[in-house]
Amino acid sequence: MTSKNILLQRAEDQFLNKDYTNALKIYGILLKDYPHLKDAKVGAYLSDMGFDLDDDAQALFDYYQAIKDSSDDAEAIIDELSQTIYATRIVIQEQITGAIQDQIEYQNGISYEDFVSLIEEKGDFRVAFENIMFSTKVIITNKDDFIDFIKRLISADYQDIALKYLDSIADNFNANQDVYELYKLIDKE
Repeated sequence: MTSKNILLQRAEDQFLNKDYTNALKIYGILLKDYPHLKDAKVGAYLSDMGFDLDDDAQALFDYYQAIKDSSDDAEAIIDELSQTIYATRIVIQEQITGAIQDQIEYQNGISYEDFVSLIEEKGDFRVAFENIMFSTKVIITNKDDFIDFIKRLISADYQDIALKYLDSIADNFNANQDVYELYKLIDKE
């Protein structure tokens, strides 16, 4: 077995183990020495894709392995399929973002990002929170914003409200340690 084949096998093994960083490094070494090696081009591309779209990259890799010996344009097929996957993801994200925005407007709420802007405008979390507390809902769509919101509530001496938020939504985060650490912050205050 040649060194090219050994490196290619190592890169593929790293890819299959979902170690995309090392797979990409090995594919890069191969491409430096063998710039026209189709397996290395596809492998590097799919390794990069794996960082964002793990399952899709693995599926395309399996498909490429199945067709590469029987199709002269296997590389082009994989490229076209990956572009389709990315385009589909973008459409889905736009639809979800639009639906969330519609829901915010429908529910007489503001996004957390807008709430943070209001805090900066007012210069104080407590003042901003009291201004919207009874009339507007703050729509929080991700874990990091939720954690930030709870920490701000605790710092502003709203432990009871923070505890109610935590109790009502903590189960949605599947025993996430960062969320459960917030209970400890309430206990300290």
